[in-house]
Amino acid sequence: MSPEDFTAIALTAKLAAVSTVLLLLVGTPIAWWLSRSRSPLRSVVGAIVTLPLVLPPVVVGYFLLVTLGRRGLIGSLLLDWFGITLGFTWKGAAIAS
Repeated sequence: MSPEDFTAIALTAKLAAVSTVLLLLVGTPIAWWLSRSRSPLRSVVGAIVTLPLVLPPVVVGYFLLVTLGRRGLIGSLLLDWFGITLGFTWKGAAIAS
């Protein structure tokens, strides 16, 4: 295997680890709240959580690219306030996954 292959494998492992930790930290409290709550917001939050499962990956990817890109709503705020760009970076890939 070439050095580029090892770089790709290392990036994939890093992305998988970061994504797993983020999803555990965010998903577990949301799942607990959805199972215990009787709030009227429960159906809205449940719909938002299941939306990535229903939409095709191309639509979700395009939405994230437009939203987190340099000209997007969130991406432009991150760039102006903190100097952070997420498009086409491993951090952006971790958020997208």
